[in-house]
Amino acid sequence: MAARVFGVVGWSGSGKTTLVTALIPELVGRGLAVSTVKHTHHDIDIDKPGKDSHRHREAGATEVLVTSPKRWALIHELRDVAEPDMEALIRRMAAVDLILVEGFKSHRFAKLEVHRPALGKPLLATTDPTVVAVASDEALPGLALPVLPLADVGAIAAFVMTHFNLGRGGGDDHGC
Repeated sequence: MAARVFGVVGWSGSGKTTLVTALIPELVGRGLAVSTVKHTHHDIDIDKPGKDSHRHREAGATEVLVTSPKRWALIHELRDVAEPDMEALIRRMAAVDLILVEGFKSHRFAKLEVHRPALGKPLLATTDPTVVAVASDEALPGLALPVLPLADVGAIAAFVMTHFNLGRGGGDDHGC
């Protein structure tokens, strides 16, 4: 079965990260295994200069896996190769019930738009058919999609679970 991928999109400052970080424990509390993908347009570096793993990368390693008794991280250096597409990235992830993706507005998976009218930005949902619902801090009359209260994380979690037909326990097949 293909991975269940659900996006959270919106303009900068709309509250995407705040929603995702509230949604994760809500979904986990309902019995789901949840992973996330966060896209950024900025250069990222989870390694520190001077550390052995950083020295390995600087020496030319394509991948460096750093591990400890509490966690591990795989650092993959692109070295002027194009960023992998979303499908390729998701294939590298462990099987879970649901993968929440923050960002990646242009990718073709179901999305929830976080919209705050006070930001003065247009609704993405009016031009993006992959947006299946909007979470907002204000009513949005006339919108043909479900509008969920941004402050009601329980309602948003219930919507996501219903969208993927995930029961309260989420099952053990992990969707991937």
